[in-house]
Amino acid sequence: MSQSTPEQIVNALPLPILTIGPTDEVVDGNHAAEDFFQLSLRVLRRQKLSDIVPFDSPAYGLVEEVRRRRSAVSEHRVELASPRYGSERTVDVFATPLGDEGTVVLLIQERTIADKMDRQLSHRGAARSLTALGSMLAHEIKNPLSGIRGAAQLLETSVDEADRALTRLICEETDRIVGLVERMELFGDERPVDRGPVNVHGVLDHVRRLALSGFAQHIRIVEAYDPSLPPVDGNRDQLIQIFLNLLKNAAEAIGPDALDGEIVLSTAFRAGVRLEMPGSRGGRVALPIEVSIQDNGPGVPEDLLPHLFDPFVTTKAQGSGLGLALVAKIVGGHGGVIECDPAPRRTTFRVRLPIFSAHDGRAAEL
Repeated sequence: MSQSTPEQIVNALPLPILTIGPTDEVVDGNHAAEDFFQLSLRVLRRQKLSDIVPFDSPAYGLVEEVRRRRSAVSEHRVELASPRYGSERTVDVFATPLGDEGTVVLLIQERTIADKMDRQLSHRGAARSLTALGSMLAHEIKNPLSGIRGAAQLLETSVDEADRALTRLICEETDRIVGLVERMELFGDERPVDRGPVNVHGVLDHVRRLALSGFAQHIRIVEAYDPSLPPVDGNRDQLIQIFLNLLKNAAEAIGPDALDGEIVLSTAFRAGVRLEMPGSRGGRVALPIEVSIQDNGPGVPEDLLPHLFDPFVTTKAQGSGLGLALVAKIVGGHGGVIECDPAPRRTTFRVRLPIFSAHDGRAAEL
């Protein structure tokens, strides 16, 4: 058996590694660094540290401290954003000197998985807080509204045409409020949902056809699927609801007048981190199936990101702010996680789900 070279060993590591020279130039990097910075090694070697991390990043101070102390230093929960793409990530950075000439080796470890879990639990807590409110509203608001609507319909028969516009407005607004309350009621529905093996590509194909026949007629939808994916452990109707909502949000972000609107639907098998998630069946589970919906709209406002999946948070003038909150609740009910990776002209929503595992050999729903 041939012996592995140091270069092969470094390239086999899943964590990004960069070698920074004495004048902050990028000297070398591994394959994971190419993926992380979305640059080939040939291009990376032409960059300065300032070209690939923001000018105010703690990474600069970390490099200088290593040179000063001539010993290893680490920094946790560092925010890194690529100046080229604007994609922000939370990472731990480990730095160590290499020789005596001021060269520093950086090892980067993303914290996104742990942080995603924290956000998911927060989103679910916010959704559960609506449970009692939704039940109360169903009784305290829907019943009186039906009386108001009935009274407006009676008035419409005895007023002139000018006033009928007002009675119709009353009916339309009461219907809108009832619809909002009914959507809130969904947060309080804690009944178990039948789940089984579902072909996620069948779900995405159905959602794509619906989108192209309606709200996404003007948008190019690209499919980039991994055909070898095993079935998802899920409920087909609810999975359709998840991805239809995300696809509709992507189309609305692009806008009706965009000439180059594009949405990319992709699937992949990722080595799942084993987690103990609400909604999972029997202890810790892996979430290896990843479904991504990427659009080339203007992106998500930065101040909205921490609250994106909270109820009543929206950028739409006529939006209720319940769509993504409900999506997060359904994904959580499947034992999965959802995240948003924001970037100008490249916003990506990723849903990670568990695979179906059973001994009865049931076929997946298409």
